[in-house]
Amino acid sequence: MPGVRVLAVLMLGIGTVFGGMQVSMTAFTKAMGEPGLNGLMYGAFAAGNMIAGIVCGIVAWKTSPQRRLLLAYPLLVLATTPLWAAHAMVVLGAVGLVVGLCIAPSLITGYTLVEKLVPASARTEAFTWLTGAVGLGQAAGATVGGRLIDAHGASTGFLVPLGGTAAALVVLLLARKALTPRSESVVAARGVGHREPVSVD
Repeated sequence: MPGVRVLAVLMLGIGTVFGGMQVSMTAFTKAMGEPGLNGLMYGAFAAGNMIAGIVCGIVAWKTSPQRRLLLAYPLLVLATTPLWAAHAMVVLGAVGLVVGLCIAPSLITGYTLVEKLVPASARTEAFTWLTGAVGLGQAAGATVGGRLIDAHGASTGFLVPLGGTAAALVVLLLARKALTPRSESVVAARGVGHREPVSVD
């Protein structure tokens, strides 16, 4: 299904955030001479994700998940933009917290859309594709981020979350119509057209 493909690409982008952040925070804290603070930095990032996830679950959304995703994903890209320029622990922790806050809305909304796009008989497979995409993105993000760090320094690894989510955002904007489920009116219209039976001589 085209919509699931689009969502899988978005999940790949989210995975690059997890992978890129993990290796880059480790390298950054080591370069700053405070390797023991790595857990605190990643904890701030994870805390933001958890807080946003709780809020998303509590709020009774009135807007469609498609609109929420078109708002949430660009915010995620925007949040990852200043990561590579952070040159202090406090700044990195604050930006990491914001990035975490922006991940959950996109992640949760993506899984919500699966329920609207995919028949119940195929949802398990669709969820598997999305979960696999996150894992693949995480592995790719960690790999590319590690290579950038080795070649150009600790901060360059933070370009991976930005690049991964920005590329996924382009796909989202170009293929956003694929995320619109067939409306009930269209489905109902397909059943219209029955004629009243008439007697035939």
